[in-house]
Amino acid sequence: MCTSIVSNRGKTLIGWNLDILEMEYRITATEDRVSIDIHDNGQWLPLFGANSRGEFITMPTCWPYDSRSEPTGPDCRTIPQANIDLLLGKTTLREVRRYLGEGRLYSLPGVTYQAQHSDREGNVLQIVPGQGYTYQERPAFSVLTNFSPFKGNREQHPWMGWDRYQTAVRLLEAAGDRLDVPGCFEILQATAQTACPTVVSMVFDPGEGAVYWCENRQWDRVTQHRLPLAPQPGNTV
Repeated sequence: MCTSIVSNRGKTLIGWNLDILEMEYRITATEDRVSIDIHDNGQWLPLFGANSRGEFITMPTCWPYDSRSEPTGPDCRTIPQANIDLLLGKTTLREVRRYLGEGRLYSLPGVTYQAQHSDREGNVLQIVPGQGYTYQERPAFSVLTNFSPFKGNREQHPWMGWDRYQTAVRLLEAAGDRLDVPGCFEILQATAQTACPTVVSMVFDPGEGAVYWCENRQWDRVTQHRLPLAPQPGNTV
């Protein structure tokens, strides 16, 4: 489970709840990024977070699983690979769109991961491998939980997060241009989970290069890290 929000009312703000069960994570803060890294097969994978180009990278699981997300050949790129390369500045959102246009971006065998990526200007790229992708230029707001935006609530699953989606949309609509960093954390608190626990809640202000986060739903213990924003020539989505 997870919840991703992007708001462009007033200033651009990104919010992210990472909900995981029985997985080891750490937070890495450098001059180039603040990433949430997952420990897998003896290595740390920087799969989520913000970088100094002003991008925010996410990867919620999509429920129910859809076999169309399975890799189809040796030339495929996976969402985890693309996430890592984006976060580390090794590729651009434009290149990710090229992979999508060529039909080369997929998930991992047996699981459907999806993505909601954003850039410094608040443009949003949503991806569900095998189902499609959408690109929105500075939408008023965008929300992604754990169901496919291409299916909505037509297919039911107990982990799809339809209730979290509706809660986030309602609160974003109510906040309007008044949304600020504390207000963004309030939305994350309202959509946080305990069964599959929310282990990191993160807010990113790409205009300021400021990243805020708390762990394990300790809303009164927020850490801040500022990224020196890098130029992004040719990096438009």
